[in-house]
Amino acid sequence: MKNTRKSVFMTRALKTVGALMLGTLLGAPFTGSAYAQQANSGKHFAYLTPGLDLPFWRIVGKGVSDTIKAQGGTTTIYDSHNDAATQLKNAQDAVAQGVAGIVISPTDSSTAPAVLQVAARAKIPVVIADIGTTSGDYVSFISSENEKGAYETGKKLAQVMKQKGWDKGGYGISSISLARQNGKLRTEGFRRAMKEAGIPEVALDQMQRYTADETFRFAQDMLTAHPDMHGVFVQTDAPTLGAARAIQVAHKQSDVALVAFDGIPQFVDMIRDGSLTASGMQQPYLMGQKAAGALLGHLAGKEPPKSVVVPVVVVSKDNLDQELPVIKQTVFGGELK
Repeated sequence: MKNTRKSVFMTRALKTVGALMLGTLLGAPFTGSAYAQQANSGKHFAYLTPGLDLPFWRIVGKGVSDTIKAQGGTTTIYDSHNDAATQLKNAQDAVAQGVAGIVISPTDSSTAPAVLQVAARAKIPVVIADIGTTSGDYVSFISSENEKGAYETGKKLAQVMKQKGWDKGGYGISSISLARQNGKLRTEGFRRAMKEAGIPEVALDQMQRYTADETFRFAQDMLTAHPDMHGVFVQTDAPTLGAARAIQVAHKQSDVALVAFDGIPQFVDMIRDGSLTASGMQQPYLMGQKAAGALLGHLAGKEPPKSVVVPVVVVSKDNLDQELPVIKQTVFGGELK
């Protein structure tokens, strides 16, 4: 009996340790050697993010800084406030501080080349974490399955709308900037799924502020202008809360299905109670780890892949409990206990 109890205890302990370490193990293919740690110990790095008001970018930054800290380095996170001029100044400040490397998530794809030029002149290596660039030199580009993830999310919405006889009413999109490569891919993937299902698009608004209040207004306007609309797709995390609030205020919880991209802890309860049908969750903590890992590996003399694509986990009520142990770390960055 004692041996059995000990075995059960050890199994549970190993599972707990495994869940906690999963993101680190997946995100550090280029930083595992003692030589890599010695090569990067004491170095300072920068992460340039579009805006820390969006949880997704905060979690990417956590993945970057945790991975660099594990190798003996430090990180300064620069908030660009979704402004290209601020982003460029942040890059110049980072270069002036003598950083060993930069991870950037650009404000949009067309603004990234200016930062890449500043870094190239200073001979500072850059890894891009999400969004992408229209041109310029960089070590590696860490992206998500934006098109595929949005397509699978669209299929979930289409399935629900068809089952309820809502497919003639159409759907609306609250998109991230379509000047971003990832925004284009999410929109294309989602539209493809809905076109295959024969469901028309009736509205699209592009975010500028990336806030819940902004998307609340978008969704409110859509619901007013298109009273027969039965589906809404919001392309990032916290703004989805605004769309959910608009649906609730309009008393249309039983008439409109909401789907999202990305994930925040609030989504768990929303998926459970049905106020959110599904979300294509990128894994920002894992993306940050992989971006930092590629940069550290490059500085240690290794050559990471030019492109690394991180899977999107499409979560609905059907698979929430199954996926939760992994997404707690790789999506929520340990913020959901």
